[in-house]
Amino acid sequence: MKKKQLGVVLLAALVLLLTACGGGRETSEIAVFAAASLQETLTEIGEQYMEKRGNVELIFNFDSSGTLKTQIREGAECDLFLSAGQRQMDQLDASAGPDVNTEGLDFVLPDTRVDLLENKVVLAVPEGNPAGITGYDGLAERLEEGSGVLLCMGNSDVPVGQYAQKLLAFYGLDEAALAASGLITYGSNVKEVTTQVSEGAVDCGIIYATDALSAGLTAVDSAAEEMCGQVVYPAAVLTAGKNQGGARDFLAFLRTDRAADVFRSMGFIHLG
Repeated sequence: MKKKQLGVVLLAALVLLLTACGGGRETSEIAVFAAASLQETLTEIGEQYMEKRGNVELIFNFDSSGTLKTQIREGAECDLFLSAGQRQMDQLDASAGPDVNTEGLDFVLPDTRVDLLENKVVLAVPEGNPAGITGYDGLAERLEEGSGVLLCMGNSDVPVGQYAQKLLAFYGLDEAALAASGLITYGSNVKEVTTQVSEGAVDCGIIYATDALSAGLTAVDSAAEEMCGQVVYPAAVLTAGKNQGGARDFLAFLRTDRAADVFRSMGFIHLG
């Protein structure tokens, strides 16, 4: 009987020892809010990071940068924010000028903001290109003529839509008039625009090069910087989260060569 009791005690001690050695460590969660165009890339990089670190869980929230910015402003807990445009980050950054940070918001942790990636704005067409879209110049001519072409672009509160607006302005096109004529349809984020193109619901769409690549779409043209500006993705640790240390560590990982290889494979330009 004593031997049996001794065995139970030893087993209990072994369980306690294993727990002390790490078997019972709590998982550290990092809330990451990221532009929808980063979904495939960050998911892959996140898996590598969690495998490398252990006992870390990345909680991703992918949506348009404008929607994410609003969620953060309204009190959502976010440790790390990756935007598809500078404007949405500036609206949360106290160091940005009052002309863009109109509400005086202070969510960006000082000295953590970096320009992480660059993308390109492309004109994508469905399989087979039924409407015969050849590029931005040709699209602008057909829109001006009202020849029945249907373009999909992002809403005005999301970066991909803002880049599209700059493109229309570059060609001197009246967006409101085109929309009223039924020549433009909208998506709430770049994934919705991409889906409309993929399904052939529209003749073409203005999306990012990375989304065209991941969706297997043909990009017939790419916008030059003078046409819509440089497409830079800033990232920053925020004060609106509970794990700033974890956010700093994951952001550092995103700047490594290992992460850069994944970003480049998906069509991004890694700025480091």
